[in-house]
Amino acid sequence: MKEKTQDDAAADTPARTTSRGAEARRIAILAIGDLIVFLVFAAIGRRSHGEAAGLDSLLQIALTAAPFAAGWFIVSPFVGAFREELANQPRKMAWRTLLSWVASWPLAMILRGAFVDHGVPPATFATITLVTNTILLLVWRVPYAWLRVLNTRKREQQAD
Repeated sequence: MKEKTQDDAAADTPARTTSRGAEARRIAILAIGDLIVFLVFAAIGRRSHGEAAGLDSLLQIALTAAPFAAGWFIVSPFVGAFREELANQPRKMAWRTLLSWVASWPLAMILRGAFVDHGVPPATFATITLVTNTILLLVWRVPYAWLRVLNTRKREQQAD
């Protein structure tokens, strides 16, 4: 068995760095897209309640979105919402996104209750939050996975 030399180790480093970079980029894209989903949800909610939701009220929109985003980003990684194997599998992405939001939603409601409602949010609001954010997350994450599939196929065809 041949021992690795420093040259061999150096040759391996760019590939590992590239894959780590690609992994970090994929996670960042998912996280940014998810954050946008919660901002859109907050803007829609604020507008539907007659509250300011334009560019001049971005801070208010961000504060409204914060409990939902916090619940998502605290829980969803543990449920596997950012796993690499989901990136090219739209059906698995859909199921894992659904499972992740259902698991994150109770914490999001607790945070919303603690910091905004100062109590338990109304059941109607909680249900609308569950359904709407599920739809918005799926509308963003499933096409992302499909685009990754298409890009992978395109790269494979170009390599042939």
